[in-house]
Amino acid sequence: MADDLDELLDEVELRFCRDRSAGAGGPDKEVKISAPSVRCKEASKEEDDLSDLIEDIFHDDPSVSDISKSNPGTITNCSGHSAPSQTKGRKCCPVYLGGSSAPPGLGTNTSQRTCDQLRCTTCDFRVITLDDYEWNKSCDYLFFRNNMPDLNKLKVKTLSRKGTRAYACQCSWRSIQNLANLREEQELRWVCGRH
Repeated sequence: MADDLDELLDEVELRFCRDRSAGAGGPDKEVKISAPSVRCKEASKEEDDLSDLIEDIFHDDPSVSDISKSNPGTITNCSGHSAPSQTKGRKCCPVYLGGSSAPPGLGTNTSQRTCDQLRCTTCDFRVITLDDYEWNKSCDYLFFRNNMPDLNKLKVKTLSRKGTRAYACQCSWRSIQNLANLREEQELRWVCGRH
């Protein structure tokens, strides 16, 4: 984590302090700026990859694309509140999972709603939910890999159970009855895909 922070500081210094150090004309400054060039190339490649992933998400889901075009620079703090002029594109913080009795929507510390815009960062699929169902014990990775996102095929391996909500992406699945923070589910790589 410290290395990531150092890389981020180097990148910020490189981008925003370049003009000042070039004006100073000191040879020490120029050597210092040119040293992280390898890291900068790697960071720009990672940025390009990240931009490509974001474009793919926008391409897959037109509603997310509309939000991004109307509000390109939405910044949201962890409590889920954005600036007054920004009303769309907010993320749940913390992200909650829960049974069918828990209301879906934008989750915050004060409004404990289950996130209905979950996306898996491992398989890059939207997480589907089935209210009043739970997954059968015989479910396995290949079942979800072959049948996602066809709900009719997925319902074959569900059991009807009041108050339970079945969650699944292409690589992970859970049946939840009580409200739970997503952070407690260490194996799941799910994030809020913005509301």
